[in-house]
Amino acid sequence: MRVKINKKQKAKVYIDGANMFYAQKALGWFFDFEKIKKHLEKKYDVIDIKYYTDVKKDDQKIKKFLRYLDRIEIEPITKPLKQIKSGQHIVFKSNFDVEMTMDILLERQSYEICVLFSGDSDFHALVKKLKDFGNKVVVYSTRRMISWELKLSVDQYVFLEDLKEQIKKPPPLRAE
Repeated sequence: MRVKINKKQKAKVYIDGANMFYAQKALGWFFDFEKIKKHLEKKYDVIDIKYYTDVKKDDQKIKKFLRYLDRIEIEPITKPLKQIKSGQHIVFKSNFDVEMTMDILLERQSYEICVLFSGDSDFHALVKKLKDFGNKVVVYSTRRMISWELKLSVDQYVFLEDLKEQIKKPPPLRAE
């Protein structure tokens, strides 16, 4: 009698920080990235998790968040936040799609599954290329933010709201 060995597949995780910021805002609750990491490690042989985000100069809140990510072994990848003058206003722009795509493609031989936390349609061409190379792609997003192009092209998609009980950050403890 042969025993079937159910080996976890090697996965690398790429998190679009700006997309996840807006996902949390839309859902009305915050993610606990340590819980997300544990969730992923139950499903996959996680090699690496990278979190891509722009950083506003002297933003202590984001610096604290990046230290938290580093402490739980999620690698923060950062660059300065772009400031674009639009008439009388300054608009802040965050975009890491090119850097993420480059890393995902250059690292593709080290994993079987690309886990992408983003619903951005800009990643559609990347997904098609990864599948041509034989990699699988799993997207984590929200029902309202996942693009139909990604939904139709990935091997699997997971809605973050369905994981609320598993990944929601608990409310801060209040001093009495």
